[in-house]
Amino acid sequence: MPNQLQYETSPYLLQHAENPVNWYPWGDEALAKAIAEDKPILVSIGYSACHWCHVMERESFEKDDVALVMNESFVCIKVDREERPDVDAIYMDAVQAMGVQGGWPLNVFLMPDAKPFYGLTYLPKKNWVNLLGSIQTAFDEHRDDLIQSAEGFAKELNLTDAERYGLTQNDPLFSPETLDVLYRKVAVKADDEKGGMRRAPKFPMPSVWRFLLRYYDVTAAIAAGNESAALHQVNITLDRMALGGIYDQLGGGFARYSTDGDWFAPHFEKMLYDNGQLLTLYAEAYSLTKSPLYKHVVYQTIGFAQRELLSPEGGFYSALDADSEGVEGKFYTFTTPELQEILGTDYDWFAELYNLTDAGNWEHGRNILHRTESDKSFAERMGWSLDDLNVRLDATHTRLLRVRNERIRPGLDDKILCSWNGLMLKGLATAYRVFSEPEFLTLALRLAYFLLQKMRDSRNGRLWHTYKLGRARQAGFLDDYAAVIDGLLALYQATFTENWLTEANQLTQYVLINFADSTVDDLTGSEPFFFFTDKNGEELIARKKELFDNVIPSSNSMMAENLYTLSLLIDRPDYADRADQMLGRIQPLVQQNADYLTNWAALFAIRARPTAEIAVIGPDAEQFRAELDADFYPNKVLCGTTGKSTLPLLQQRGLINEQTAIYVCYNRACQLPVTSVAEVWQVLR
Repeated sequence: MPNQLQYETSPYLLQHAENPVNWYPWGDEALAKAIAEDKPILVSIGYSACHWCHVMERESFEKDDVALVMNESFVCIKVDREERPDVDAIYMDAVQAMGVQGGWPLNVFLMPDAKPFYGLTYLPKKNWVNLLGSIQTAFDEHRDDLIQSAEGFAKELNLTDAERYGLTQNDPLFSPETLDVLYRKVAVKADDEKGGMRRAPKFPMPSVWRFLLRYYDVTAAIAAGNESAALHQVNITLDRMALGGIYDQLGGGFARYSTDGDWFAPHFEKMLYDNGQLLTLYAEAYSLTKSPLYKHVVYQTIGFAQRELLSPEGGFYSALDADSEGVEGKFYTFTTPELQEILGTDYDWFAELYNLTDAGNWEHGRNILHRTESDKSFAERMGWSLDDLNVRLDATHTRLLRVRNERIRPGLDDKILCSWNGLMLKGLATAYRVFSEPEFLTLALRLAYFLLQKMRDSRNGRLWHTYKLGRARQAGFLDDYAAVIDGLLALYQATFTENWLTEANQLTQYVLINFADSTVDDLTGSEPFFFFTDKNGEELIARKKELFDNVIPSSNSMMAENLYTLSLLIDRPDYADRADQMLGRIQPLVQQNADYLTNWAALFAIRARPTAEIAVIGPDAEQFRAELDADFYPNKVLCGTTGKSTLPLLQQRGLINEQTAIYVCYNRACQLPVTSVAEVWQVLR
């Protein structure tokens, strides 16, 4: 008989709905059951594309003998970490406080009051059953010790940021010298030969390289000396990722991480949050370098997302599984005989380009397509032109894709997450700003309408976190608001449609009212960071604040940048004051741990110089906008109109000699208006 998960919409929970384990979703029913029956709680957290989550399910949760022990001694709760990041964050912090390295599946044992006393990640069946017995014995015979331990961990979870990290209010220091300190903290851990950070596995970590792009922009302008090294670290990373096995060479899109230090063997799951952020990163990098490889990555990755993740309503699904037919990477890899049969006489040069071997370059005789050589270098070595190579690549890729598309596909996590779609909105809007490709704007507009119509509660303006089958649920978290606001701000600057700016400001107002620390009376209060959860949401054993940037930037760092950008676009100095309070409070922590706070570091880079406030008025506003966005200059905000506007940057400004005019201002002081983008660049540079 199906368990209680049968009524859920999360693909991950539904995967476990027919386990013999009597799983419950997180909620009042399960928590009340634990108290009523005086049983410890097992919370098992994972996500649908998690390979080791599937392994533990096959080995343990699908076995009747294991389920018998779990059902008899525990109240068992399954959590989709993507659907309930608040629950995941609390118990991940608890496990790390226990000295255990975090990861998924995350299995945490709680007292009946939901306070944690022990946790771990994957265990094979025999070890898991032995652990269950030990936990039950400890609960029966040493409960006082467990209660004391659980109280200690609960206290640790409820420490304030000031208590945990020693943070006090400071005035932020915006200077090239500060940036040099942050850069050195990151650069010392960067891999100058293979890209990424000097460790394995390697994750894309987009916020690291976006910080280095901004650092390069500042230091190149003042000739500080580290700019060439910073740009090299960005370029080698983006080049190696785009050519490596972490990138789907045939279909586009990035896998979640590389298991090795060479970007060769990926963990094959594809996540929307990675690809949305990497669109922004590669588009920005193209605007600086004009690398054809980066343009190819942006176009092909958007094609992948449109083909494989786009819902009929305009939102994007969450992820593709690493496995198909129970085998990791089977969908994406080929045996050598397969490739020889498909490619025929093209096999030899193709094998050389993609580093294939007769025995297979990966597991089970299979080949991962990956490159270490650029198109230009390979074409020259073969005596071909670039056009010749591109024709050959198009033909071979088409043949291989035709075969691949007939295979059994990896599982699709078809829930739509608000925050991840906000990251995708930013990626699409940025790609349109750089490349002026109409299809990119069409996708961005559809997505923005979807988010505001389907994932926002019309009664109170609140965002929903997750959506599936026409049903939105779960009150939005801070990262939902932060990512969507960021995406809307990019979309406004791409289109000059003021509605997107208005919507971004309304969501910001909601955050200020419902996510602020209760001890803050106004925008000049002493506790500037926002809670991760809405004050109207479910009350858990701790209410956390997310400060550290990870594979996704922290929600507080995104909100700080949103507040600063909005302060310029709609003339709200109080927003900038709040952002500065956040930066002042976090600065000592950033200086100590910049590699874990790179999105904060990127905002310090923006603040190291005055931001250019650029207003474009006249019939050529869109054309001028495209020209201004075509080249890399991250420290700007754009406003524009073809007619009249009430926006502060556009008021009382008009044409110059019947020509479209561009006004450049810094710190509310304006330069003389000009009538060409070339003149703007003279002012900016």
